Amino acid sequence: MTNTGKTVLWIIGIFFAFVFIFWISIWQIIKSDNDDEFIKSSSSGTVAIIELNEVIEESGDIVRQLKKYKKNNSVRSILLRVNSPGGGVAASQEIYDEVKKTRNSGIPVVVSMGSVAASGGYYISLGANKIMANPGTLTGSIGVIFEFMHFNKMFDKVGISTTTIKSGKYKDVGSPFRETKAEEKIRLQIMLDDVYAQFVDAVVIERKMSRQKAIELADGSVYTGRQAFELGLIDSLGTYEDAIMLAGKLGGIDGEPSILKEKKKEKFSDLLLSKIFSSVSEVKNETLLKYSFQY
Repeated sequence: MTNTGKTVLWIIGIFFAFVFIFWISIWQIIKSDNDDEFIKSSSSGTVAIIELNEVIEESGDIVRQLKKYKKNNSVRSILLRVNSPGGGVAASQEIYDEVKKTRNSGIPVVVSMGSVAASGGYYISLGANKIMANPGTLTGSIGVIFEFMHFNKMFDKVGISTTTIKSGKYKDVGSPFRETKAEEKIRLQIMLDDVYAQFVDAVVIERKMSRQKAIELADGSVYTGRQAFELGLIDSLGTYEDAIMLAGKLGGIDGEPSILKEKKKEKFSDLLLSKIFSSVSEVKNETLLKYSFQY
């Protein structure tokens, strides 16, 4: 066979490989509902476990699970395992609101803090009936941050310039292609202060704390679980298993509860393509978060 023929066969083979991956992906999207599975089953009532183990970029999956288990008559309480350094403001607020709605519906919610439950991770925890952390958990970091980069000096050195056409004087605030003006910094600070006040309001209401004390604690400081307990930011110290037992107790379960948890399905296409796109995705997500208000 000639080299040209071999090349054609390779091209055809690659084409059909991508077609195969594409149709596998479509089939999995149609069939990819996450199943519940009993991690531990007993004759007692059931505690549903929801895990948040990432930067908070969107609220959809956690909110969906909260709604699902709230409607499940066999679920007596919910354990929300939080292991997150925080993330987007709106997503954190949406999860916090749904946690609070679940609590107010009569389904107890217990937060179990993992290694880190700071900033937005702490914010969403405020909606629970009880917050439990390990003594060494890092939590708190009550505050808001807004960051953006400037490339204009680098561009000046290499001779690159930009042209901006805008409809209003503040439309390009935060542009990386020019320095931020003093009046723009003031406007951004006003917006950030408002978002910060919303965070403090949640601490005051949910922790039944004076506003003065909440503001003293809300300076961005990170606290250990033990410090947070002493300061009144959480309710108790304990392990993941302790939190499960507490959730069961609040749900009126005698003894060791059954544990219900979603089983995440591993998709063939995800496993095949994850290595290719993971680094690109990390860069994209980091860039997006840098240009938004964050808890």
